[in-house]
Amino acid sequence: MNGLEAMFGDGGYEESTHEEQQEFAIRRVTGTKFKYHQDGTLPSYPCFFVFGSNLSGIHGAGAAKAAMDRFYAERYVGFGFTGHSYAIPTKDYLIETMPLEQIKPYIRQFVHITQNQRYKKFFVTRVGCGLAGFKDEEIAPLFRGCSVDNVSMPDTWKEYLE
Repeated sequence: MNGLEAMFGDGGYEESTHEEQQEFAIRRVTGTKFKYHQDGTLPSYPCFFVFGSNLSGIHGAGAAKAAMDRFYAERYVGFGFTGHSYAIPTKDYLIETMPLEQIKPYIRQFVHITQNQRYKKFFVTRVGCGLAGFKDEEIAPLFRGCSVDNVSMPDTWKEYLE
């Protein structure tokens, strides 16, 4: 068994835990769509750490550095699955902030992945809202289509996602 299998299983369907079933019931009753975590925290459970990156894959600061240091994001991989993380580029190859219109397709692809790979859990950071300089209200709504079953969002995005 390799490290990924040990952390995430063999990729097959996993039964929900009692805690997950309780959490889903609470969200259904309260009308909360997503699971939320405190901004700036790290996940306490096995999941993919979703962060804003640059297309060069130089993960030198912010959530990208955390992804490399703690979630095995690989240097020079600026998009998609890398280690136990998922990179969404918000800066180009020259480490300049990309226009929002160029970032949207990368977020759309991530949204699609959350819907079609529900056995994987994702812990989303404030992608694009740190070093790239976008406002939460510009980025957060782009994540509305994510699966609610397997994605945890930063609590600062709640007002833009519910």
